[in-house]
Amino acid sequence: MGIDSFCSPDGSDPFWDWNRTWHTHNPDLTQCFQNTVLVWIPCLYLWLFAPFYFFYLKSHDRGYICMTHLNKAKTVTGFLLWIVCWADVFYSFWERGRGVASAPVYLVSPTMLGITMLLATLLIQYERMKGVQSSGIMLNFWLVAMVCATVTFRSKILQAVNEPATVNVFRYTTFYIYYALLLISLILSCLSDQPPLFSQAVKDSNPCPEAGACFLSKISFWWITGMMVQGYKRPLEEKDLWSLNEEDRSQAVVPQLARCWDHECSKVKRPHEKTMYSPKRSAMAEKKDGLPIEESEILIMKTPQKSGSPSLFIALCRTFGPYFLVSSFYKIIHDILMFVGPEILRLLIQFVNESSAPSWHGYFYTALLFVCTCVQTLILQKYFHVCFVTGMRLRTAIIGAVYRKALVITNAARRTSTVGEIVNLMSVDAQRFMDLITYINMIWSAPLQVILALYFLWQNLGPSVLAGVAVMVLMVPVNAVIAMKTKTYQVAQMKSKDNRIKLMNEVLNGIKVLKLYAWELAFKDKVSAIRESELRVLKKAAYLGAVSTFTWVCAPFLVALSTFAVYVLVDEHNVLDAQKAFVSLALFNILRFPLNMLPMVISSMVQASVSMKRLRVFLSHEELDEDSVDRKAITGSPDSIRIVDGAFSWSKDDPPTLKSTC
Repeated sequence: MGIDSFCSPDGSDPFWDWNRTWHTHNPDLTQCFQNTVLVWIPCLYLWLFAPFYFFYLKSHDRGYICMTHLNKAKTVTGFLLWIVCWADVFYSFWERGRGVASAPVYLVSPTMLGITMLLATLLIQYERMKGVQSSGIMLNFWLVAMVCATVTFRSKILQAVNEPATVNVFRYTTFYIYYALLLISLILSCLSDQPPLFSQAVKDSNPCPEAGACFLSKISFWWITGMMVQGYKRPLEEKDLWSLNEEDRSQAVVPQLARCWDHECSKVKRPHEKTMYSPKRSAMAEKKDGLPIEESEILIMKTPQKSGSPSLFIALCRTFGPYFLVSSFYKIIHDILMFVGPEILRLLIQFVNESSAPSWHGYFYTALLFVCTCVQTLILQKYFHVCFVTGMRLRTAIIGAVYRKALVITNAARRTSTVGEIVNLMSVDAQRFMDLITYINMIWSAPLQVILALYFLWQNLGPSVLAGVAVMVLMVPVNAVIAMKTKTYQVAQMKSKDNRIKLMNEVLNGIKVLKLYAWELAFKDKVSAIRESELRVLKKAAYLGAVSTFTWVCAPFLVALSTFAVYVLVDEHNVLDAQKAFVSLALFNILRFPLNMLPMVISSMVQASVSMKRLRVFLSHEELDEDSVDRKAITGSPDSIRIVDGAFSWSKDDPPTLKSTC
């Protein structure tokens, strides 16, 4: 059975007709297409995302929301939609019982839509039980269903005006009720429900409105408008700032990184046997000079010993990777939409050149370009929001991990990791990771954009685009040399900065002695010498950055110039008309951003790799052994602390600095 006979018993209703949908001044879709594709699209969307959404809600329980008027309205509306769909099904059975020829589509599509509406109603209640105040999945479902139904709504009106004899009153009535209920469901899904019981938002006096905002408010960042208006009226104060979300606080972020780092450290440790001698006093032992003789007991202990270096990169990926992958998903969609604009522009210019084309084609292309740009902007802002939040969490976790490590490292480790280095790790190195996270996706996004841009340029200009590729390839070795030199300067700069902060810390700690002996000028010269060395390295790095920026800023212009020149000169039949020129320039503008951003991202990655190595070395330092001190309760002894035959040294490898001479 073909699709045409599925939609009509005699096959008179085709699935698609170009003369009716495109090559006409009054476009309309066929009834078969409306009853199949436009009905099945929202159903397939919900059934595709429902399993993943169900498991997401099951693993992210935020509490329980009591039944509110909003939730009751959503449930009643969904139940009424289910009834309307089943009314169409029963009407089809009634027609078949009376011997009226009815196409199978009038039985299959309402059944499928009715089951989908029942699933949507159940999801609404399950969201309430899991504490979801506003659902993006359901809002998109109602929006897609509403858009598809709007096309059918217009078609039914045109049919009722032009062909009133073909109108089925019952199906028209049920569809209008269905359309009105869809509109109500869409409006209700734009609203946000009350917070769950016993949630942090209820306990907090000034909670962040982002968690309780509706989906439209989140994607448009409307929830921040209140603070912006308040800041416009008067200067903001500390009490005006909202509390951090639970998942963004240090008590939630730092332990996650600590667990992943401990897991990485445990993978590179192997057990090592260690022999210890423990004194043992025996009651039957002989006495000498009235004192008991101590016997020794041999203990074989297995202590972990490192067999390699733990990977801080893997620990960071395990901690923040899942949330950061959301930004990669946004970035892929944004990159694809970037190349939709030039294609729509090509069709729009082609429409202008064709005088016989229907006028609604121009409105359609313009509206499509506007919608594409709006969606692209919203997705890009969500991408940056996820990146900034990930960077903030990453910086918080690194600062917390470094601070915790600084409290438990041994004295031997303190000799290699000075106070100045620890301060730099928590300020400079942590900030570099936060800056890198924003554009780290450009490592794979920039080549993807370049490849897609060159592909579309090849379709537009042909092999002439290879001239532009040659220009880009010639600039790669230059950028590689600059990146290697930048890494060398970065290491030297961080070393000078550590020495400067260490010296300044010593000066501030011993300021009394320094003033007493009038050593101000001598220490000033020392600090100035270190600073001059640091400035020389910064100047060299700045020169390299300027050269790199200059070469890559000129790259898009040189690529466009070489491509157009070769295209015009290689063949006299090649004409650079308006369509080829404007579309190519739009693609070259897209090519400009990845070519400009790639050297900056590479430079930031080089700096972050230096910071990651410094952090890994510091976090891998040996810690104090908590079991080395035996804490016993003091019972009747007048001495709080008693040391017998003690030997003290700064590290295990150094000779004792203080020991008993008896």
